[in-house]
Amino acid sequence: MRAILLVLILAIVALIVAIATGLINLNMTRTAQAPQISATGNGVTAKGGQAPAFDIETGSVKVGSKQTTVKMPTLGVQPAGQGQEQPSAQSNATAPADNVAGM
Repeated sequence: MRAILLVLILAIVALIVAIATGLINLNMTRTAQAPQISATGNGVTAKGGQAPAFDIETGSVKVGSKQTTVKMPTLGVQPAGQGQEQPSAQSNATAPADNVAGM
C-alpha cells in the first residue's frame, strides 16, 4: 500500500514539474456543465451536462549530431636525464640468498 501511495505521489510531482517548466501546456477548450437532475415519484433522472475538453501541447526534444573541431591539449613526455635529476639507486634492502641452509 505504501509503495502505491509513493508511486502516486511521484507521478503527481512529475506532472506538476512538467507543467511548471512548460514541457506540458494545458488549455481548456470547453467548460464543464453539470447535468439537470429531477426527482419524481418514479426515481431520479439526469439530462444534459458535458465534460470539459482540453487542448494539450507537449514539448519536444530534438537530438542530433554535427561535425566539429575540438582543440585538444598536447602532452609532452621528457625522458629522465634531460634537465631532471636522477633518483639515487642506493638501497638498504638485502637480496634473497640462492641457497638456504637447512634444506
